[in-house]
Amino acid sequence: MKLLHIDSSILGDNSASRQLSHSVVQAWKAAQPDVTVTYRDLAGDAISHFSAATLVAAGTAAELRDAAQQHEAQLSAQALAEFQAADAVVIAAPMYNFTIPTQLKAWIDRIAVAGQTFRYTEAGPQGLCGGKKVIVVSTAGGLHAGQATGVAHEDYLKVLFGFLGITDIEFVRAHGLAYGEEVRSKALSDAQAQISEQLFAAA
Repeated sequence: MKLLHIDSSILGDNSASRQLSHSVVQAWKAAQPDVTVTYRDLAGDAISHFSAATLVAAGTAAELRDAAQQHEAQLSAQALAEFQAADAVVIAAPMYNFTIPTQLKAWIDRIAVAGQTFRYTEAGPQGLCGGKKVIVVSTAGGLHAGQATGVAHEDYLKVLFGFLGITDIEFVRAHGLAYGEEVRSKALSDAQAQISEQLFAAA
């Protein structure tokens, strides 16, 4: 069992999404001790954003790439390989300005690759990553789930991973974190309870 753990918050030890994503991984390891975890901290070790340089590097033969192009190509290849090898992915996705962090979007742009994780056919697009499980830790200062303000956050991730063929997606949600200490405490407590009592109840 291979698990890919992605953190993206810029808040370090003060991050609720980091706290909860680590709880998910620890619970998973307790339920399945043989799980192998690969960890990426997209804020601490950021992947550069998708750019013309990325496309040029991809389109240049390996033996002709300069040092910068080699770096770009390696970033893409490593991120893609980790994602493809994973049986499950735990993603910490805090909401910043009604959407996901740009660091997380940069990673998505490296793993959403035509011919690798999806393809277009005469019948339309086809995801190539079926069989994976994704758990998204969704955190936000306000209350956005099911609202128009959440479309570019949770809904975007549902669409994105669905496009890649992944239908087994669960959300661990802690919203309203800026609504005062009482609301914050309950949101985090409820999320922790979901992790321990629901996600791995059958394990």
